[in-house]
Amino acid sequence: MVISTIADTLTRGIENVTDTVSGTFFEPVIRLGVTGLARSGKTVFITSLVANLMDRARMPGLLAQSEGRILSAYLQPQPDDTLPRFDFETHLGALTAQNPHWPDSTRAVSELRLSLKVRPAGLLSGLQGPRTIHLDIVDYPGEWLLDLGLLDKTYTEWSEDTLKRIVTRDAAKDYLAMASAEDGTAKLDEAKAQALAASFTAYLKTARLAGFSDCTPGRFLLPGDLAGSPVLTFAPLPSQPSPPRKSLWREMERRFEAYKSQVVKPFFRDHFAKIDRQVVLVDALGAIHAGPQAVEDMRQAMADILGSFRPGQNMFLTQLLMGKRVEKILFAATKADHLHHTQHARLTGIMQALTREARDRAQFAGAQTNAMSIASLRATVEETRPHNGSELDCVRGTLLDSGKQAAFYPGELPEDPTHLLGPARDGAEKWLDQDYQIMRFAPAKLSLKPGEGPPHIRLDRAAQFLIGDRL
Repeated sequence: MVISTIADTLTRGIENVTDTVSGTFFEPVIRLGVTGLARSGKTVFITSLVANLMDRARMPGLLAQSEGRILSAYLQPQPDDTLPRFDFETHLGALTAQNPHWPDSTRAVSELRLSLKVRPAGLLSGLQGPRTIHLDIVDYPGEWLLDLGLLDKTYTEWSEDTLKRIVTRDAAKDYLAMASAEDGTAKLDEAKAQALAASFTAYLKTARLAGFSDCTPGRFLLPGDLAGSPVLTFAPLPSQPSPPRKSLWREMERRFEAYKSQVVKPFFRDHFAKIDRQVVLVDALGAIHAGPQAVEDMRQAMADILGSFRPGQNMFLTQLLMGKRVEKILFAATKADHLHHTQHARLTGIMQALTREARDRAQFAGAQTNAMSIASLRATVEETRPHNGSELDCVRGTLLDSGKQAAFYPGELPEDPTHLLGPARDGAEKWLDQDYQIMRFAPAKLSLKPGEGPPHIRLDRAAQFLIGDRL
């Protein structure tokens, strides 16, 4: 076991050295991880980003584009033959069809390589010809990212934390009743273990729909080919002082450890540990609509996310000796097109406050962080409507459920984010003075001119932060 661990470490070290040398001295490679918490629009973000990097008329905020230094962009065969390719063409076709619709969400890791031919800036522009920079976009579910926090927990710690967190949630009542009725010291009964796992999974699905973010273990929601396996057949139980061998509690503990070693660690080793830049997409508006508990849960989830990263500067020697570190992390509140532009600054302020703890930790370690509000694909137009003698700044779009056009006023976000985060931290069950509404809009029909990507809000600024320094 020790020898295999050493050999595995050495192999990864050699692979890292090879990648570092080739990326430094030949054609640089930027590995951009894209993940998102529930319903954040991850697939649309990647699709729109790639489309707008290929047709860059709507990307003035990307400095290399505004300076005219990006000469071309083209999709390459992906470098990893073991990963599914992100189905860019199908997803773009869904957004640009005669009857546009949101693409299906991706449910596993996928990858896409976009290559950019760029003319150097400054003094080097007259001495060097154009160079090729590869952007490898790695798409993975946000639920898997949150799973990385399990690596530092024992089954006892995870059970205690989980049960304490969900005790006040209505969706968890059935599972909590079932768990409290079980005798963890009794001999394992596989039927009971499966029933507990099924009930806990049902709670996780309900919690995610209700706007809660920390729904771990993530593979319970996206099991794939692991569905029904023992590694996904466990659940949190009240702690026991000295549970005997072959008891229900001991078997749950064993399966939890197997989940960490056989599911979470391979994901970290094979995908996550190789990322240079990271985007975390967040449906902040959905959490605000769901209420204070969902907002606090989201804040804690984003703080936990930073514990999974190895932030810092990706200097050459650092890569050789210690492996890659995440240089830049962007927390992006999506669906900014659901608000009038006069409220975008407030949404950004709320996002900055939600991620303050996480960003401070990353910056201390040497990474650059940013928080902003974006819309990967603009599905609405703005308008002002009279209401009770005053005017409301609204957005208008096609409702997803009915297909009808409707104007929408979501409510006014507070200028001071503490008006939201304070009640959330204090455990309030609902907002005292405001009811924040949300609407689900369908994508609008697009009429794109040659050279134009899909319309968006601040996607060019997001790209500048993430990759602008390498172009």
